[in-house]
Amino acid sequence: MKREKQRKLEAAGFRFGDAEEFLELNDEERHLVELRVAVSRAVRALRQKQRLTQQQLAARLKSSQSRVAKLEAGAADISLDLMFRGLFAVGGRLADLANKKTEVNHG
Repeated sequence: MKREKQRKLEAAGFRFGDAEEFLELNDEERHLVELRVAVSRAVRALRQKQRLTQQQLAARLKSSQSRVAKLEAGAADISLDLMFRGLFAVGGRLADLANKKTEVNHG
């Protein structure tokens, strides 16, 4: 957005910020959101790297394709337990999350 337009909107009472500010997340909540995003991205990247479908991953997890889709979207109604089971089912490691990379590049 151009600075002039932003200045006019601010003068009209609009505020600009990020999602954390808008949602008023505390540090613990922000870290949980970041963890969910990191796990979901790692699962998707590893699944795609292995050329697995969501249905195939679902079979490994004894779950459904729709749950895998929600897992990869980082949906709040998917438990962290299932998210980590998904990560491990596609060969992911905790170190993959520490690297904070969208694409996972281990052997």
